[in-house]
Amino acid sequence: MIKGYTYITTNKNFSVLYIGATKDLKYRVECHKDGTGAIFTKKYSASILIYFEEFDDYRDAFAREKQLKNWHKDWKWNLAKLSNPELKDLYLEL
Repeated sequence: MIKGYTYITTNKNFSVLYIGATKDLKYRVECHKDGTGAIFTKKYSASILIYFEEFDDYRDAFAREKQLKNWHKDWKWNLAKLSNPELKDLYLEL
């Protein structure tokens, strides 16, 4: 099986959230950081990785992405803060 990741990024002002899913988390976040990721992340500079979940099957990660995209913004912030209270950039630990 191919692993997958669901993740949340934000910008330096913590004013936007981006939810994504990928098979290669480190590469995907690098794309967001260098401006070649999603149009949204480039427009809003949402390249700080504040949360991620790992799945044994990438299809589960993409299903979780769809679920999280339907959540209220406060719920998404609370989810990230549960595991990363300081909202530090987790990319540095990958």
